[in-house]
Amino acid sequence: MTHPFPTPPIQPLNRLQASDGLLITADRWRKAHEYHRQRQNAHYQSLNQPGVVCGLGVRAILAPSSVKAEYRDHRWVEIQPGIAIDVAGNVIVVPNSIPFRIATEVPDSEPVMIYLVASYVDPEQLRRDEQNNDFMQETFRIDEKRQRPEATEIELCRIFLQPGPVSISLPSDVFFPGYNNIDLRYRLQAQSRPQAIVRMALVAHSDSEYARTFFNLSYLLQAVEVLHPSLRGADDVGQISLEENIQEYDLLYLTGKEALSLNSREFEALKFYLDKGGVLLVDTPLNAISLIESTQIIAQQLGYPLKPLEELRRNHPLRTKPFLFAALPMINQQVMHLSIGGGIILAVGDLGSCWGPDQELSLSRVVIRTAQELGINILQYAWKRRQLFGLQQEDYLAQW
Repeated sequence: MTHPFPTPPIQPLNRLQASDGLLITADRWRKAHEYHRQRQNAHYQSLNQPGVVCGLGVRAILAPSSVKAEYRDHRWVEIQPGIAIDVAGNVIVVPNSIPFRIATEVPDSEPVMIYLVASYVDPEQLRRDEQNNDFMQETFRIDEKRQRPEATEIELCRIFLQPGPVSISLPSDVFFPGYNNIDLRYRLQAQSRPQAIVRMALVAHSDSEYARTFFNLSYLLQAVEVLHPSLRGADDVGQISLEENIQEYDLLYLTGKEALSLNSREFEALKFYLDKGGVLLVDTPLNAISLIESTQIIAQQLGYPLKPLEELRRNHPLRTKPFLFAALPMINQQVMHLSIGGGIILAVGDLGSCWGPDQELSLSRVVIRTAQELGINILQYAWKRRQLFGLQQEDYLAQW
């Protein structure tokens, strides 16, 4: 599971050993300063995430009069001055406004998402001019691409290009941009780095109601950054079967009402996942007797017999970290119940139904927030369990 904000490389730093009579050559001078630059970058990369510091706005403009007539169309945007810091801690400074033409041609079949990104350019990699100046200005480059930005790139905006003639414009509603509109919603701000990005997936199975709370999973992941900033929810919720690659997810979410039945491949895949530190959350309504009983049986077979939370330690992390619960919340005027067996959590009470607004928009803020806080305790438990298991495995760092 690759972290979008990787840590610095595990390599020792080499510092110049100064002594009387040491001859300072250009190479030694460069290496001495490179040491301080590496320390600074490692410090930033360890504690912070890349993103925009200030400015770097993007607006639609008319084509500059200096360009050739064939390029004077409605594809032009202007990037405003500003500062960003990339994933390695390199500072990207755009000192002046830059006109930029969106060149992507859209086929007639379907729309295309394009990304406008900025990236740092090391002056050491540039060809030096013949004047051999004593100082080199650090610089940058602006690129237009169809793939999501890489870790070394800073997203400035994205535009969903519609088939046919392209005319870039500002959106009428900045929160809901349309085709050919400049979309600034997904820009990252430079800020403190989360300890981890928590990934969650909905388990698809034979129950026709397995996806009934799917959209509420996104609301839970959105709440993580606000309520518990040391973690962050992944942008997308996965939807998989137990026979697919489930190892990349910290938490598997399963719901419905019918009895859960696993074939041999699903059973072995789930056992391997749990034995490696993964967590399965089975979230059921109070009347889903078949799913509750079958989950208890499968948990026993997997070697993780379920025990009620009340029988476990009072300081169990599901009850205390990061939010403290003396009593579990009430869902639909009834107290829910939690049972835990290692990597399996059985939540009886339909917890996921309160992670987001209901159809009638009748759930109170207190109910939603309380349910989200318990959900974040479950996400924290899932992440911490995988981390503690992983730290005892030889290839743990290779996952990041």
